[in-house]
Amino acid sequence: MAMPTDVPIIDTMIGFPARDLKAQYAFITKQTKDSQSKDEFEFPAEYMFKAPPDKTKEVRESDDPVGYTLEQMDKWGVAIGMVGVGHREEGGDSHGEEALKRYPGRFVASVGADPNDGMKGIENIVRAYETWGVRSISMFPAGCFPQVPINDKKMYPIYAKACELDIPVFVCTGVPGPRLKFACQHVELVDEVMYDFPELVYVSRHGCQPWTELMVKLMLKWPGLHYSTSAFAPKHYDPRIIDYANTRGADKVLYAGYFPMGLSLERIMTEMRDVPFKDTVWPKFLHDNAARLLKIG
Repeated sequence: MAMPTDVPIIDTMIGFPARDLKAQYAFITKQTKDSQSKDEFEFPAEYMFKAPPDKTKEVRESDDPVGYTLEQMDKWGVAIGMVGVGHREEGGDSHGEEALKRYPGRFVASVGADPNDGMKGIENIVRAYETWGVRSISMFPAGCFPQVPINDKKMYPIYAKACELDIPVFVCTGVPGPRLKFACQHVELVDEVMYDFPELVYVSRHGCQPWTELMVKLMLKWPGLHYSTSAFAPKHYDPRIIDYANTRGADKVLYAGYFPMGLSLERIMTEMRDVPFKDTVWPKFLHDNAARLLKIG
């Protein structure tokens, strides 16, 4: 039951320190309406976290954001991190391409997509795939402006392209942390997508709450549907997800962090030791499932 120390961890959501958080998250705050989100918060979901690493002096003042993230990865046993290239996405920044150039063995690429971009967005996905060998497409339906529901037909060209390229989509699913409307990310919308795209590999981000039980039911139903633990400290992992991973879902649940946006790797890996996964589940959760979906040899 103890977390193994010899598994090379793959983190499917990691980023780099940024000096100007307001600029980095402007794509979210431009559609918020409450005064805290617009005027007080630098990180738009910071009310959910006691002390987001992105707001600490040490992180903010780093002269080498890529090097700082790699240093934290080395310290806490993260072998490979998936980072954004080619497009803004939640937690996105301008350092993903630099990281791939400097440390190609330590980072893999994901391209952010906004269905409001139409065919230009599809062309951007192809360009990123050809240039950076992207392993996935990342989407934040509530963060699109205007918002686009998970099952909206404007999403379908992106799902189709993911199937064509044989790469997964990582999609924020459930109530978003930023103070945005949540209807576009309701878990029930995933069912129609999986019905129309049975070949699609869909990985949820950010917990699927408060519809976790429904998500478990849908993962039992659809072979291509998966769950990642992004944005949740391990002590807050949903017991239903832990139980699912320990029973029928060992191949469906994969680790994702939230550094430096809301959680430090120190907190994640320290709390991870107390998560009651079975011995047979740990390697799949920390490495094998992500390696299979992202085709990491």
